[in-house]
Amino acid sequence: MKVEKIDLYGYFNIKRPEGAKGYLTTYVLENWVECRIRPAMLVFGGGGYQYVSPTEQEPVALKYMEKGFNAFSLDYTCANDCKACFPTQLIEGAMAVAYIKKNANALQIDENHVAGIGFSAGGHMCAMQATMYDAPEIKDALGEDAKYAKLDAVVLSYPVITSGEKAHKGSFVNLSGNNPELFERLSLEKNVSEKSVPAFLWTTGSDTCVPTENTLYMAMAYRAKGVPFELHVFEKGLCHGLSVASEEVGYVDPPIQAWIPLSITWLKNRGFVIGNKNLNV
Repeated sequence: MKVEKIDLYGYFNIKRPEGAKGYLTTYVLENWVECRIRPAMLVFGGGGYQYVSPTEQEPVALKYMEKGFNAFSLDYTCANDCKACFPTQLIEGAMAVAYIKKNANALQIDENHVAGIGFSAGGHMCAMQATMYDAPEIKDALGEDAKYAKLDAVVLSYPVITSGEKAHKGSFVNLSGNNPELFERLSLEKNVSEKSVPAFLWTTGSDTCVPTENTLYMAMAYRAKGVPFELHVFEKGLCHGLSVASEEVGYVDPPIQAWIPLSITWLKNRGFVIGNKNLNV
């Protein structure tokens, strides 16, 4: 397995805000079968845009690797790093997607089957890539490379979505630099359009940190616009931030672990499977 840390600002020749991150870690499996290509999964850990939770990064990447994906994890800029706020995070997410798609051959992945998965505030980060991939800030930053910034599917795990009554306010304060004028724009259920990326959404009915309504609002917005989605609400979970809900992340919650095979089945049904490049399958 090839594990490498990519400086996205350096790769795209974009000036890094002082203290910002923007580093992509690759988990690329050896190509044991000639001409085989894999789907890709880009992981966005949560942490309220205050930090990026390690339990929602590598453990998640490894789960998808077990199922044939090459995986990637983005260490994006948060409030603990520096004062850089939106659109820094939106641009870093777009750089990560564009890097993966531009380097599809070297990374042994199918450029048409690159998914993203995000948890909590990382779910908001991922959902921005699903609904705001054509934002002017991305075009200004990436120029011609902005055409690579669209994911092909997303998995939104107990995501932060709304800035309204059921908001996780801290996430919006950190992301916007406490600029209330940005709250409305970053309330992502209002950004869903017919061109948004298909989504698999899951949460628990007992989540009081990021209320269940965040996920429900997003699903309702997807339905209203006719965008493909699948929704799962588990009755209860041990806590917020369950990640893969196993010993390796500190929260063992067997019923919640079902989201992993459910999401993989959904992705496979959308063509996220190991294929042969020569046969184009």
